[in-house]
Amino acid sequence: MGERCGWAGSEQIYTDYHDTEWGVPEYDSRALWEKLILDGFQAGLSWITILKKRDNFREAFQGFDPNIIADWGEEDVLRLLGNSGIVRHRGKIEATIGNARAWQVIEAREGFDHFLWKYVDFKPLQNRWETLDDVPTQTALSQQISKDLKKEGFRFCGPTIVYAFMEACGLINDHLVGCPCHDKVVAMERPFRAL
Repeated sequence: MGERCGWAGSEQIYTDYHDTEWGVPEYDSRALWEKLILDGFQAGLSWITILKKRDNFREAFQGFDPNIIADWGEEDVLRLLGNSGIVRHRGKIEATIGNARAWQVIEAREGFDHFLWKYVDFKPLQNRWETLDDVPTQTALSQQISKDLKKEGFRFCGPTIVYAFMEACGLINDHLVGCPCHDKVVAMERPFRAL
């Protein structure tokens, strides 16, 4: 059995995330939105910082229900800015509210899950990287998705954030080939839900 991807470090919360969540195909619209929002909050920080605060984020943001968050305003922004359990960044908090509204439009039109998975023809891209140095931080595809999300009104969704999101949600499998999770994630591929 090979070694897990080196970025996972040694903290239990991080290794558990690597072993059970990262790279697993996510097909739920709301869960995809939550992960994109959390990746936006990560900008300029380490992922483990967000991971350790994820339960606080979920509580503060009403379970990341975009239909609730879309109705929020300045009072909610101020409430969140006073919450020491999350990353208190006005721009990211305001973006989350705007992103909830953008999610509602896409969800009503075609489904946020469909919107994202169509970029990979509805099945995960299976990469075969040998070392962490081989793995890109962005690609032409993440640049295109970022551009399209921004056209839809999303913020904090640059190409590097989108690439990390695609890795985390299993649109691409970037577990190294020597990692025991690589083949496990390949085996999790299933057909996208019928429209």
